[in-house]
Amino acid sequence: MLRGSCLCKGVAFEIVGSIQGLLYCHCGMCRKAHGSAFRARGSVKASEFRWKRGETLVRFYESSPGQHRGFCSVCGSNILTRFDADVGTYGLALGSLDDDPGLRPECHVYVGSKAPWHEIADTLPQHREGVGTAPLSEQA
Repeated sequence: MLRGSCLCKGVAFEIVGSIQGLLYCHCGMCRKAHGSAFRARGSVKASEFRWKRGETLVRFYESSPGQHRGFCSVCGSNILTRFDADVGTYGLALGSLDDDPGLRPECHVYVGSKAPWHEIADTLPQHREGVGTAPLSEQA
């Protein structure tokens, strides 16, 4: 089991399964929502995610059609994203975890819109767009 919470500790959750598809997203929406060069995220099954406290503090913002970013209404911490097209899966902000998921991000996505002041310094694959597109090293 993995535990997570927001900055003010008003919201807490647990995951009774695993997190999959860990990555770093450099799209403009993730940068704005997290106030950072990128968002570290993974996916969890909705059936394996449980609110422990503070669910009523969570507010959702529809950042693009069908994608609702959830954050704590007290401290503003980003927690998860719900998807209208896939109600069985949540996108999880890895920064909200209190425990080590035991896995590490496997790639960078949307590097075509990354912050110009940020240099990616690791050797993970980089995709100009999302997962499923060819890594930049394979594009002509």
